[in-house]
Amino acid sequence: MPQIPTLDSPLPDPVAAGHLDVGQGHRLAWWEYGRADAPPVVFLHGGPGAGSNPSVLRSLDLSQWRVLRFDQRGCGDSTPHASTEANTTAHLVADLERLRAHFGVPAWAVMGHSWGSCLGLAYAQAHPERVTALRLSGIFTARKQEVAWWFHGVRSLFPDHWAEFAAHVPEAERGDLLAAYHRRLMNPDPAVHIPAGIALRGFSARTQTFRPDPAHIANLTEPAKALAVSRLFTDYCMHGAWLEEGQLLREVGRIRHIPAAIVQARYDVVTPAVTAFELHQAWPEADFTIVNDGNHTTGEPEVHAALYTAAARLRERIG
Repeated sequence: MPQIPTLDSPLPDPVAAGHLDVGQGHRLAWWEYGRADAPPVVFLHGGPGAGSNPSVLRSLDLSQWRVLRFDQRGCGDSTPHASTEANTTAHLVADLERLRAHFGVPAWAVMGHSWGSCLGLAYAQAHPERVTALRLSGIFTARKQEVAWWFHGVRSLFPDHWAEFAAHVPEAERGDLLAAYHRRLMNPDPAVHIPAGIALRGFSARTQTFRPDPAHIANLTEPAKALAVSRLFTDYCMHGAWLEEGQLLREVGRIRHIPAAIVQARYDVVTPAVTAFELHQAWPEADFTIVNDGNHTTGEPEVHAALYTAAARLRERIG
C-alpha cells in the first residue's frame, strides 16, 4: 500500500468542475479528480448542510480512483444557499442518481462520514445495484435517540459548552432545544437566524475534536457556513431525515452483499460508537474498525489512517 498522505499534504486541482441542475430550483456544485479510467467513487459530506471539503481526497489513493465530490442541496457552492425547499433525504438520493447518470458510470463506490454515512446507507438501500463498495464513518442513522443525544445527552460530557448552547434560548424552551433552535433558524429575519446558526454550530465545533481546536471553531462558525448546516441539520432532525424510525438498520439485508468498511472513533461524542456497533452487529460481513484516539472529525491521525486503509482494501476487493 502506498504511503498514507499526511494531513497537510498538498491537495490536487480538479480535472473538471461544474454545476448540475437537479430540478426544483437547485443546482449542485461538483468537482472531479483522479484517473478517468479508474473505479468511480463519490464522497458524501456531513451536516446535513456542511458542504464538501477537498481534504477528503487525502483519505484515498487518487491514482486508483475516479473521484467525485459535490455539495448537497442548499450548502457550499450549491444554490440556493441554506434552502430547505425540496430538500429531503429522498431528494438527495435522487440527486445522487442524477449525478451518476451525468458522469456516465453504471455504478460507483460511496464514501460518507457522519450525515454522509446516513445518506450513503439510504442511497445504497434504495439503489443497491448502483453501489460497488461502501466506506462509512462517524455512523449516524437519524434515530430519535441519536438526535436526542446530540441536543441533550452531550451535556454529560461538555456541560460548560452545553450551558452556553442552551442559554441562547429562554429557559422555558430549553427542554426541547431542537424545536427551539429550529424555530429561530427558520425565521426569515437574519437578526434571529444568524445568531442561532452561530450558536448551534459553535456548540457543534467545540464537541467534535479530540482536543480543543480554536481554528476548527472559527471555521465552522463563519456565518454563512453556520447558517446552512444549522438550518438544514435542525430541519432534517425535526423530520427524522424523512426516514422510518430504525429503517437503515432494519434494511441492511438489502446491501449486505456489498463490500463495506465501517470506521468509528471510540470517543466520538457527536455520533457515539454504539450506533456503529449496532450497524456492524446487523452487518457482520462489513469490515469494522474502532479507532481509539479520535472524536468526530476525520482529521485525527489515527482516524485518517484507518480511513485510508479501509479505502485501499475496498479498492482491492472491487478490482
